[in-house]
Amino acid sequence: MTDRKQTLFQENYLISNQLYSKKIGQLAYRNIVYCKGTTPVYEAARIMASNKVSCLFITSESNHIDGFVTDLTLRDKVIARQADLSKPIYYFMDRTILSVNTDTYVYEALLLMYETKSRYLLITLDDQYVGFLSRNKLMTELAQSPLVFIQSVKSSRSSEELKDKWARVPFIVDQLLSKGVQAEIVNQLITVIADTITQRVVEEVLQEKGPAPAKFVFMVLGSEGRKEQTLKTDQDNALIYEDMVDQYRIEVRDWFLDFASKVSERLHDIGFAYCTGGFMASNPQWTHSLSHWKNNYKKWMEDALPETAIKFSTFFDCRFIYGEIALMQELRDFLDVELQQPLEKFFVYLAKNALQYIPPLAFFKPIKTITVAGKEVFDIKKAMTPVVDLVRVYALRNRIFLENTGERMQMLRDMGVFSEKQFKELNQSYYYLMTLRLKNQAKQMIVDKQTPNNYIDIKNITRIERATLKEIFKTIENFQAGIRIKFTNSLLG
Repeated sequence: MTDRKQTLFQENYLISNQLYSKKIGQLAYRNIVYCKGTTPVYEAARIMASNKVSCLFITSESNHIDGFVTDLTLRDKVIARQADLSKPIYYFMDRTILSVNTDTYVYEALLLMYETKSRYLLITLDDQYVGFLSRNKLMTELAQSPLVFIQSVKSSRSSEELKDKWARVPFIVDQLLSKGVQAEIVNQLITVIADTITQRVVEEVLQEKGPAPAKFVFMVLGSEGRKEQTLKTDQDNALIYEDMVDQYRIEVRDWFLDFASKVSERLHDIGFAYCTGGFMASNPQWTHSLSHWKNNYKKWMEDALPETAIKFSTFFDCRFIYGEIALMQELRDFLDVELQQPLEKFFVYLAKNALQYIPPLAFFKPIKTITVAGKEVFDIKKAMTPVVDLVRVYALRNRIFLENTGERMQMLRDMGVFSEKQFKELNQSYYYLMTLRLKNQAKQMIVDKQTPNNYIDIKNITRIERATLKEIFKTIENFQAGIRIKFTNSLLG
């Protein structure tokens, strides 16, 4: 990309300061228009017309909002199907109700809408509904934000278009970080873009292969599962399908393996490299029925071996992408019960896994380095791994099923497992490292024109950054010492 084209691209995605400071309560949201669920369809349409709204909320007899209908609802579910216009409107309503309070930031509301594919949000103040906003309304507020870019990804019609979109992400990341946007938000943005691309690929393959022979869930694992994806990314995914009777079992499994292979191949072409460890749905090991997955988790916990503890950790960080979310919820409910059993040996191995990576501290210089391609570097991913691992161990012990490391930290703080001081130290340390990691990868791709990696050249960081890193590594060491005592009953591990 020429410097001029790069500049034009960055100008097109200048970040509005309002995106990260403006709250929902500062926007002009619309009043809610209601009708009872027993209202006939034709009367509901009249109410929408007279109030000039495209969204009508449906209430129960006790005035609780149960759902909503839109112009599209009337078109697709009523007119196109020649439905009886005298039927109660509740037969046709969408029952997915999402709400945010007036203190929610605009970017948070938009990310929620993209993640849930929702077009409308109810607004609450003091636990009372006070209005609603459409996604289009929010988009007009943010005409130059990267969230407009997400919409362009959703509307892409081919894998080639998706490949082009993914190639632009480093420039958006660089723009965000240069304006001081928090790494946590940047991670969210990368994740939503990656999720959207994956969903489009799955839909594209389904369109070509035809309907799936059984209900299924396509899920992501690892950093993407934790919503902590960076610019150096590979595929980590798996697939669950519903249990089938014996006569269809082989046929259904073959269909899903072929499906997963096609999805994986297209993701690789777009820029999501094949996982070198083989943690992909295209691997027969990681495409199974729900009952098989339950057995996998149970076996990994009961075996309590170092290698099975690692597998369990990888698959604990799983997140829904496409399909029947109820299958994943059933698996999590099963796991919740299993985690209440005596599993001391299992937790010991999980804890030892969190102690496997040692922060790069040295006696005679601030940071221990290795030599790669003639440069003194340290691996920032390995430096961050102990935080991810130790927070996961505490989350498992306390049966916290949040996927994100930051969200897990907050819940552990709220439950009293971490003190406020511990939470702040660990949270600030983790996201400082994440910022440095993302900045380095963006520079490698945009300036150096090379494939991103996780090596930080010690020459490229300031003395203040080195001093900060040294303090962060000491903080991580202290947390490792705590987990060593709590889970392994040993100071030495």
